[in-house]
Amino acid sequence: MVWSQSADLNSLGNQHFSKGFYTEAFQYYAQALEVDRKNGDQRALATTLGNLGNICAVSGRSEQARAYYNEVLELQKILGEDRGISTTLANLGNLSADAGEWERARAYYLEALDLMNFLYDHAGKAVVLSDLGLVARETGKEEEALAFYQESLILMRRVGNEAGQADVFRMMARLYLSQHRYEEAQSCTLTSLDVARRLRDELRMGGAWYVLASCHEARGEWKKACHYLEKVVRVDEKYELPKLAENTQRLKILSTRLAESSESTHE
Repeated sequence: MVWSQSADLNSLGNQHFSKGFYTEAFQYYAQALEVDRKNGDQRALATTLGNLGNICAVSGRSEQARAYYNEVLELQKILGEDRGISTTLANLGNLSADAGEWERARAYYLEALDLMNFLYDHAGKAVVLSDLGLVARETGKEEEALAFYQESLILMRRVGNEAGQADVFRMMARLYLSQHRYEEAQSCTLTSLDVARRLRDELRMGGAWYVLASCHEARGEWKKACHYLEKVVRVDEKYELPKLAENTQRLKILSTRLAESSESTHE
């Protein structure tokens, strides 16, 4: 009965989490945590702590998330849950990457990758390879980053992870954009956008439009840049995303440049 209560609370938390209702999700997970600590069920406790770590990670409470993940990791080691350990290591890597701690992130990802290779976890490996690609890109190892992305794409296709493919193509586009390889950047972004449209995933569509706006801005194509950034702002508004103010301001600047270029053309 107690286990069922914990599972039900976590299920309710997951439902709210998936809809972006983070405060409500946290409350359900916190209630489940009370039940698990009283009951002493380590497997249920590990599940609940992992969920709490995830909700803290996405809502910007990184230190709290790290504490939850570290407690999960200790439990998973006691229970011998190698698959769970690899996931938690990857989550700790994500926290470090979010904080710009690239070498620490790399260490977590490589440790997770070793376990995933041992477990033949191709789905998990595909994601971690893309994470390692990000670390490589951010530390100036661009060829290494591209190799990670390409290997990740092969596995993403093998396991049928279309959303993951959209993400990797977008990450490759960012890499090409930083190298001023605009044609390749645009091609990868359009592929990412096609996948996101097929999935009807507006958030990923917004991510692709953002990169397309950056491609056109870099080339001084203000009209096209504004066109795509307007789409991004609409997505930001709809989902109340944290970069709404930043992107709105950027759109104003681009609109001003567009107006100035139009005036100079007519002079």
